[in-house]
Amino acid sequence: MRILIVDQMENDVVESIRGLGTVDYKPKDLAKAISEADALIVRSATKVTKGLLSHARRLKLVVRAGVGLDNVDVQACEAKGIKVTTTPGASTNAVAELTIGLIICLLRNVGKGNSQMRNGIWDKKGLIGKEAAGRTLGIIGYGRIGAGVGQKAAALGMKIIAYNPPPRHEDGIVKYVDTLDGLLAQSDVVTLHTVLTPETKQMINKNSIAKMKDGAYIINAARGGLIDEAALYEACKSNKIAGAALDVYETEPYTGRLLELDNVLFTPHLGASTAEAQARIGEELVAILKKELGSADK
Repeated sequence: MRILIVDQMENDVVESIRGLGTVDYKPKDLAKAISEADALIVRSATKVTKGLLSHARRLKLVVRAGVGLDNVDVQACEAKGIKVTTTPGASTNAVAELTIGLIICLLRNVGKGNSQMRNGIWDKKGLIGKEAAGRTLGIIGYGRIGAGVGQKAAALGMKIIAYNPPPRHEDGIVKYVDTLDGLLAQSDVVTLHTVLTPETKQMINKNSIAKMKDGAYIINAARGGLIDEAALYEACKSNKIAGAALDVYETEPYTGRLLELDNVLFTPHLGASTAEAQARIGEELVAILKKELGSADK
């Protein structure tokens, strides 16, 4: 089999996949490479469009190494008989841990403290923070990652509520609310863990922010398009929102106005960037390729 990997991948993952067939890694001529491939592996950088798929003559499988398929034209794949799948479990813990870290960093003013000390400022009294225990965490999207965040946050003493259409995951920790507005009104901290679709695009906007508690916090380690960044800028600047932490952005690398604000924390799309998560992604990719392409050859 011929396997095409078009986005950055760790060397040991690439080597594991080489054991399954001929690997074309990050080719310069993508149209030519996809015309010869049985399987295509992407992360979030490459857009798998109808135009790109028009060059695919023998492609049987597209694998998104990670979660979410907003960069893959699933309908175009289905029209050509190409199966589309992800590695849903690989990054769950890594993203959940990052989210908890961002929550604590926001509540305890870690970003401001770090910046001030690097500039020779010791302002201990000016950086009085808040504890996570006793606060309400509103989770938008209570799937694998959302539930992972809920379990870890509950261990910190937070009250967990979630907005998630059925079917719902029951774990004895979360209390579901029926509407997004209801979640926003009750939450001290809001964290996003839902997929990006036309319905969820910019679900956090000027109107929804107005329904949040004054002085609430917001975290996004899911998809950048879920938040209207211009509206978030105005809300953080006015302190309607006390602080935000972002790992994902509408356009990456991010260079926008939010960088002007000291109550916004930034990380460069690090959700799945742990050694353990990358190893799990590699394991899941190999298992998927063996299952899907192996069965296709029979």
